[in-house]
Amino acid sequence: MWTSDRMSNAKNWLGLGVSLYFWGLMDLTTLALSGSARPLTKSQEDNLSDKLLLHQRMKRSWVWNQFFVLEEYTGTDPLYVGKLHSDMDRGDGSIKYILSGEGAGIVFTIDDTTGDIHAIQRLDREERSQYTLRAQALDRRTGRPMEPESEFIIKIQDINDNEPKFLDGPYVASVPEMSPVGTSVVQVTATDADDPTYGNSARVVYSILQGQPYFSVDSRTGLIRTALMNMDREAKDYYEVIIQAKDMGGQLGGLAGTTTVNITLSDVNDNPPRFPQKHYQMSVLESAPVSSTVGRVVAKDLDEGINAEMKYSFVDGDGLDVFDINTDPNYQVGIITVRKPLSFESKKSYTLKVEGTNPHLEMRFLNLGPFRDTTTVHISVEDVDEPPVFEPSFYFVEVPEDVEIGTTIQIISARDPDVINNSIRYSIDRSSDPGRFFYVDIATGALMTARPLDREDLSWHNITVLAVELNNPSQVGSVSVTVKVLDVNDNAPQFSRFYEAFVCENAKAGQLIQTVSAVDQDDPQEGQHFYYSLAPEAANNPNFTLRDNQDNTAWILTRRSGFRQHEQNIFYLPILIADNGRPMLSSTGTLTVHVCSCDDDGVVMSCNAEAYILPVSLSRGALIAILACIFVLLVLVLLILSMRRHRKQPYIIDEEENIHENIVRYDDEGGGEEDTEAFDIAAMWNPREAQIVAKSRQDMLPEIESLSRYVPQTCITDNNVHNYVLAKLYEADMDLWAPPFDSLQTYMFEGNGSVAESLSSLQSVNTDSDQSYDYLTDWGPRFKKLAEMYGITEGNGALW
Repeated sequence: MWTSDRMSNAKNWLGLGVSLYFWGLMDLTTLALSGSARPLTKSQEDNLSDKLLLHQRMKRSWVWNQFFVLEEYTGTDPLYVGKLHSDMDRGDGSIKYILSGEGAGIVFTIDDTTGDIHAIQRLDREERSQYTLRAQALDRRTGRPMEPESEFIIKIQDINDNEPKFLDGPYVASVPEMSPVGTSVVQVTATDADDPTYGNSARVVYSILQGQPYFSVDSRTGLIRTALMNMDREAKDYYEVIIQAKDMGGQLGGLAGTTTVNITLSDVNDNPPRFPQKHYQMSVLESAPVSSTVGRVVAKDLDEGINAEMKYSFVDGDGLDVFDINTDPNYQVGIITVRKPLSFESKKSYTLKVEGTNPHLEMRFLNLGPFRDTTTVHISVEDVDEPPVFEPSFYFVEVPEDVEIGTTIQIISARDPDVINNSIRYSIDRSSDPGRFFYVDIATGALMTARPLDREDLSWHNITVLAVELNNPSQVGSVSVTVKVLDVNDNAPQFSRFYEAFVCENAKAGQLIQTVSAVDQDDPQEGQHFYYSLAPEAANNPNFTLRDNQDNTAWILTRRSGFRQHEQNIFYLPILIADNGRPMLSSTGTLTVHVCSCDDDGVVMSCNAEAYILPVSLSRGALIAILACIFVLLVLVLLILSMRRHRKQPYIIDEEENIHENIVRYDDEGGGEEDTEAFDIAAMWNPREAQIVAKSRQDMLPEIESLSRYVPQTCITDNNVHNYVLAKLYEADMDLWAPPFDSLQTYMFEGNGSVAESLSSLQSVNTDSDQSYDYLTDWGPRFKKLAEMYGITEGNGALW
C-alpha cells in the first residue's frame, strides 16, 4: 500500500490541498487547506476508519495523489512538494523510488530512499498549471518492481502575480461633437493572466485617471461614455483619456494596468457659412473666351468634410445669362466664368448677387441657421482691340465642278467690332487649302476659284479665310468656309472590269455567254442608270446579240450555232455604254469571246487554236529576246529625246556688248541680271502678245505658248484682268520650266574688296587735282574700253 506523508503531518501542508484516492474505491476524501492546515472532523475520521476496516483484507498497492504547490517560490532551498511511501518499505533502504513523466528530473526530483518530492525550478502557473508524473518502487538489490507503476498530478496553485493588461491598446475612437451625455464612445477590455477561478486575482475593475469631466467609464464593462454636453469640435477636437484596470476587485494591494484612449470629436454641421466680405470687385477683358475664369468668391465654414461643402448660385443681377458660377469641390470656392461673349461696346459692367449654401443640413441644428449667406459681385468689362468678326460665323458654299477659273463663288464679309472700325484685308490660310484651289480678293473678300475643281478627285473643301486689321496686323479673325463640289456629268461609264467570255463550238443560238455591268465615277442625284447596246459597227453582228436588262446589266447571247475553233477562235464584240446624265456620255468597251472545245455537258476542254509552226531557224525564245531588245532601244530613244527637250540653252551674250550699261525697267520678277528681256505687261491686255514674247526668249521652251488658253476670250474683251491673272498663275504653277529662273551672279570686278576697289565718283569732289586713270590699263581686258576712254592713248598721249 502506498501512502502519503501528508496524512500524518497535515500542519506542514501550508496553502496545499491533498486528495486521497484509494484504488478500487468509489469514495473520495478530500483535505482542503487554505492558509493553515485544518484537522479532520470527528465524523470524517470515523468514516475514514470504517472504510479502512472494511477493506483491510484487500491488498492495497498504490494510493493516487494530487499534490498542490504554490507558484513563484523565491526561496533558496528546493521547494518541498510531498512524500510518496509504499507499505512494503520497512525503512531499511531496500526500496528505491523512481520518478518519471512531465518535468521529472528537470523541474521535480525525488529522494530514491525516502520518497520526498521537491521542486528545483521556479514554477509559473500562467506557463503551466499542472504536471502529470509516474512513480515506481523497485527492489534496490534486484531492480524488480515492488509495486505497479502509478500516476499522480502536481497542480500549481495561483497567486496574484499578473497585473491586468490591455491587449488592444492604445485605443483610437471618435464621437460626434455636441453628443448627448452618456453617448457610447468605445469599450476597453483588460485581461488578467491569473486564475479567474481562484480568489479575486483576475477580477478587474475599471476607472478613469485622465479625461474627466468630459468622459466616464463603466467600472465593470470598461465602456467609455461622454460625461459633458455640448462638446464643440471647433473649440477642442482631441482628448487623451487614460483608463486604469485593477485586479483584486480594486482592493488595496491589487495590481493595475493602464491604457490610453485617443478620442476625436467628429464634425457635425452646426456652423452656417459666412462670406468674409459683402462686396467683390472684378474685371474681365471683353476678349475673354467663353468658360474663362473671371474671379472667385468664398464663404467660410468652420465645419469640415461634407458639412463644409458649399453650393454657389446667382440669385439676382443683370448678368445672369452672361456669367456662370460653379463650385470647386476641392477648395469649396465659387468660380465665376464667362457664359456668353462679352462686348465693351454693348455693356461695360454687370452686378450679380451670389448666394452660398450648405447642401447637407442636420435637422437638430437648424435653430443655429440660416445655413446660407449672400454677397454682391461687381464685374467691369475692359475694352481691348478685338480681331475682325465674320458675319455669319460659318459659310457653306455649293459650286459645280465645271465652274470656270476666276468665278466668284461667295462674298466673305468681316467687320472690326471696335469703335475705330479699321479697314479689313482678307486672305486664305494656305494650310487649309494646300492645293491652292481658291483665291480671295484682299479688299472685297470675294472668294474665287483658282484651279479647276474635280468632284471625283476631291468633293469637299474646308478652307479658312483670315481677316486682318489694316492698322493692326496682329488682330486676325478667321472663319471656316465649307465648299461642296457638285457633280456634273463629266465621266463616261465603262466596264467595271475586263470581260472575257467563252463560247462552246456546240453552243446553240440564244445561249447566254456573259453578263456585263458598268461603273461611273459621277454621282447623279437621280441615281445611275446605264444603257447597253452593240456599237454601230457591230449592230448587225451575225454571231452575237445583246439584251439590256434595264438593271444596269446586260446579257451577251449567241445569235447562231456552229462555231468552229479552227475557223475563228477569238471574236471581239464592241459594246456601247451610255449613262443617263445631261449631257449623256458614252464609251465603248470590248468583250473578248473565245471559241472553245467543250464536252456534251458544256464543260470547256480547250480554248487554244492549233498552234502555227515556227520556222526551225527561229525558236520561241529567240523571238522573245528580239522583242525585248526592241523595247529597250525604244526606251533609250525616248529618254534621250526627253533629256534634250528639257535641257536649257545658255543665254549667249557677246563679250564686246557687255561693257554697256542697260537700264531695263519692269514690274514683274526677272531671272537675274542677265534677264534683260522682261515679261511684257502688254501681254496681259492682248493674249496674242504672249506668243511673240515666248518666241523671242531664248530661255523659254517652245511649248510655253499663250497663257490665256484657259480663259475665254470674252473675259479678255471685258477687261477681266483679274481672272486672266489667275489663269496665268495656274498655268505657271503647273509648268516647272517656265521663267523666271533663279540665277546666281558673281560680282568681282569692282567695289570694296576687289582689285579695282570702289569706282564711285562721290568722293572725287573733295580734291582739286586731276585724277589719274592710268591704273585702268592694269585691270585686264574687261576694262580695256574704260582705259581707252579715261586714260592716255599710246599714240598721241592725249587725254580723252
